[in-house]
Amino acid sequence: MPRDLPLGNGDFLVTFDARYQLRDIYYPHVGQENHTVGAPCRFGVWVDGKFSWIGGDDWECHIEYEHETLVGDTTAHNETLGLRLRCRDAVDFDRNIYFKEVTVEDEVGREREIRAFQHFDAHLFGNEVGDSAFYDPRSQAIVHYKGRRAFLISGTAGGHSFGLTSFAIGQKDSPGKEGTWRDAEDGVLSRNPVAQGSIDSVGMLTFRVPASGSSTVVFWIAAGESYEEVRELDKLVRERTPASFLARTKDYWRLWANKDESIADHLPVEIARLYKRSTLIIRTQVDNRGAIIAGNDSDVLRFNRDTYSYLWPRDGALVADALDLAGYGEVTRRFFFLCGDLMTREGYLLHKYNPDGSLGSSWHAWSTPEGRLELPIQEDETGLPIWALWQHYERDRDIEFIRPLYRKLVRTGADFMATFRETHTKLPAPSFDLWEERRGIHAFTTAAVWAGLTAGRNFAVAFGQHELAKRYAVAAQEIREAALTHLWDEDRGRFVRTVAVLPDGMIVKDATIDISLAGIFLFGMLPAADPRVVATMKAIEQRLTVRTPVGGIVERPLALLRWCASKALPSGVLAEQVHPYSGEPLSVSPLTWSHAAFVSAVQHYARVSARIQGRIRERVVRSGEVIA
Repeated sequence: MPRDLPLGNGDFLVTFDARYQLRDIYYPHVGQENHTVGAPCRFGVWVDGKFSWIGGDDWECHIEYEHETLVGDTTAHNETLGLRLRCRDAVDFDRNIYFKEVTVEDEVGREREIRAFQHFDAHLFGNEVGDSAFYDPRSQAIVHYKGRRAFLISGTAGGHSFGLTSFAIGQKDSPGKEGTWRDAEDGVLSRNPVAQGSIDSVGMLTFRVPASGSSTVVFWIAAGESYEEVRELDKLVRERTPASFLARTKDYWRLWANKDESIADHLPVEIARLYKRSTLIIRTQVDNRGAIIAGNDSDVLRFNRDTYSYLWPRDGALVADALDLAGYGEVTRRFFFLCGDLMTREGYLLHKYNPDGSLGSSWHAWSTPEGRLELPIQEDETGLPIWALWQHYERDRDIEFIRPLYRKLVRTGADFMATFRETHTKLPAPSFDLWEERRGIHAFTTAAVWAGLTAGRNFAVAFGQHELAKRYAVAAQEIREAALTHLWDEDRGRFVRTVAVLPDGMIVKDATIDISLAGIFLFGMLPAADPRVVATMKAIEQRLTVRTPVGGIVERPLALLRWCASKALPSGVLAEQVHPYSGEPLSVSPLTWSHAAFVSAVQHYARVSARIQGRIRERVVRSGEVIA
């Protein structure tokens, strides 16, 4: 199920599914330590002796964000209960506190008592072993803790008093113990004050709603490394009020989203709206220590017992380039520093990494079946961060930022790429492709290595190391010439996806049409207008266009951008894939790369549009006509 509403600040990330259930709680790294492992943390209401959890079939929910912010704006209507809810959810931009503000409106025309329930399904550190929770009478809150992780759940009804009205803490996942959330369904909580093991909890707020009127309550969850830390955060909320935190978070993200206010001048309204939304969603997937996470959607655990909550250096580089294009270089600098720290002494980056920088899981073997060493890498993941770093430098010209990265990232990586070559062709040596499915010499990887070596050459010139610059330039030129010789297929009139070089030097071509061939021009190895690129991209368009009402690849840029916008969820979230017939999200959602590709495409389109409009104005002025 897609994550329709990710909310975070780079340390603390929460996500909601399409039923408006809180599903993932990550802390202290974006994507690492999911303290619910995707189990729903329910929110429910009791009124007139009836109870219902939001997300059930009796609720109609519409999930969006407040305009140009990372504040969720969800409406939930239950005709049977005669209630309409407006829910505003946010993670404070600076403090590790999640807020849920709920305004409850009566639709039956009489004053009513409402009880609101916030459930927390604890799996601290990503498992349910040894969790503990207690009711804290000093703060009138529930505190969950394990090791150096603590979460405090509290609230206020109407802002007049602080603390939970009632509570329950109990065990789950054992015979006869489905979960403490069941305790809420009669509208009364047991007030059990402590439990340990596999546990969950529910907090309650009681309040009254006037006839045909509304009342507002707020729950919050504070995250920290100790009871003392979350208690201080709770005190801060009481001093400043939840409303002040929500207001400042809305203002912060609106300012952040409008860093480049002029871009909207060159875009249709729906494209500009999704562009800004995409930059914000990308930010929720970036850890404050530099890791750019591919996607945080724990539902994929059901299929392969692993997630997308990793840093792939390739994905990270492409996302960083999109953020740099959009003007968010202060975010990408931490990514480049992290890549420098992760670079091996031999000069390559490995398959993927956890959000804290430790090595992630991998299915790439370190040896052949005969036991011979075979590097488990995708070499494009070494080339693209160096390429992206040069793009960053060209925009900012911050040589002081580059200086510490030059030796440990640029030189080390470029030295490796210059030597990790196939001896017969001088192409890059075999590695895994960007789809992580096959080993060989791939067009995408070749273009990425060429781009990384070219960037290395540019940096070496900038730092006055001309012998190194010559070495990298020669290697890049040899790779480019080899690509034009061995990856070009004269009979087919286009480039091929992959080649394999047999021991006797014979070359076997894999001519499968693959969108990854776009890397040949995306990274500059050939210009987009080169006839060979044009022929290749036409073949891709003809073969890969989805010929259903949902559609797919199209040639006109603005039409493509509008197609992307039409496939976004109401909240603006873009998935990795969409179903060819229903258009519903498939696989991970949101996928950070999807949003980054949209941001990058919009930036390029807007810049070309601005240049064309400028030329038109010049011609009009020269002709003596008056323009408005």
